[in-house]
Amino acid sequence: MTRLASFWSGLGGEPALVERVSAVERPGVLSSRLPVREFAGACVGVCTLAAAELAARRTGGGEVPAVRVDDGAVAAAFVSERHLRTDGRAAESFAPLSRFWRTADGWVRTHANYPHHRARLLSALGAPEDPDAVAAALAGRSAREVEETVTAAGGLAVALRTPEEWAAHEQAAAVARLPLVERARLDSAPAREFVAVDGGDRLLPAAGLRVLDLTRVIAGPVATRTLALLGADVLRLDPPRLPELADQHTDTGFGKRSALLDLASDREGFEELLAGADVVVTGYRPGALDRFGLSVEALAERRPGVVVAQLSAWGATGPWAGRRGFDSLVQVATGIARVEGGRDRPGALPAQALDHGTGYLLAAGVLRALSDQAEAGGSRLVRVALARTAEELTASGSGEAVPGGEVPATPWLAERDSPLGRLRYALSPVEFEGGPRDWARPPGVWGADAARWL
Repeated sequence: MTRLASFWSGLGGEPALVERVSAVERPGVLSSRLPVREFAGACVGVCTLAAAELAARRTGGGEVPAVRVDDGAVAAAFVSERHLRTDGRAAESFAPLSRFWRTADGWVRTHANYPHHRARLLSALGAPEDPDAVAAALAGRSAREVEETVTAAGGLAVALRTPEEWAAHEQAAAVARLPLVERARLDSAPAREFVAVDGGDRLLPAAGLRVLDLTRVIAGPVATRTLALLGADVLRLDPPRLPELADQHTDTGFGKRSALLDLASDREGFEELLAGADVVVTGYRPGALDRFGLSVEALAERRPGVVVAQLSAWGATGPWAGRRGFDSLVQVATGIARVEGGRDRPGALPAQALDHGTGYLLAAGVLRALSDQAEAGGSRLVRVALARTAEELTASGSGEAVPGGEVPATPWLAERDSPLGRLRYALSPVEFEGGPRDWARPPGVWGADAARWL
């Protein structure tokens, strides 16, 4: 519980509430050299405790419901994409060009799941879409050269670094100065008054709240998927010309609605949505949305009392702040892939734990901000970064990998029909007394919903 207590303190939570958390430990799950099992449990634990705290506040301020963190449920959720089945079909994972490659002096990892990223990678390398041709193009270059060339072309490639090499990097220094979850009060907006909502026989701490979800991939959608579980009306917005990967959208789309909106041409439509939003969550590179009036300051000015939650790969400051990034690439840059690898090849965490962990931390920050607003008001900022999460995971060092135990995921899986077909999926690990155990709605077709509030 030490790590959980530290995370909770960083979120401004009342220390005594940690006693409301109990844990079911299963040492064999999420086996790794780094303490992924303990870290994942702490991320889920503070998120669940923040939800329970808000539930108590909204039901009259009684005792905070008991929280239960089961390593089995956490492990299943942290690899939810692996458990997903759509009419019996397993989800597609990394694309053929998203992998480790040998270079003249080491290793580089690329990310090419999206067609536009794949095109930029191939253009930068001057190679056709063939793994053998890409391998040949990389074999004669240094890893750092590949990193800079592909990045300059708008693609994604990161050179493998040791933890020591990353610690000496200027971006690591910028990240180290950040709290795990950055929190700030932006103005003197009045205290939040929660509208009474009937959640039936379940405590839904986010019921009646409207969340604009401008996130993609995993971490941000995990955060908003969690808020949807807790009762929020989550509306995900995507640009019409940038489709999401189908299985990825399915896995993280539970409880939400999905709409298309072009921020460049439909500013009036967005302003109408913002006027009714309680929370705005963004997952694009720092500053990328500012030209649409989506900077933190602009959002708070136009919608006083809003909670703005921001996610990035590398952090909001430093030389890499504007770079694109994904969990797998952050693992490579920060030395995690070196720690988890063998003598001859880099490795990876047993789950995309930076994504999932950061997602639960972001949701926890939003929930705590809502609780704080009820007392002190003010528009609020909550900000997280995958690289800062990576630093937290690696701070306690590494050891020998714990042998993986056989813990069947079946108790934490469910099935239901959806517009996409029959789904098998992992349940949320967020579990507190009286709280929800499943989402109110399954995921739907990407972009099929109207861009309006219910």
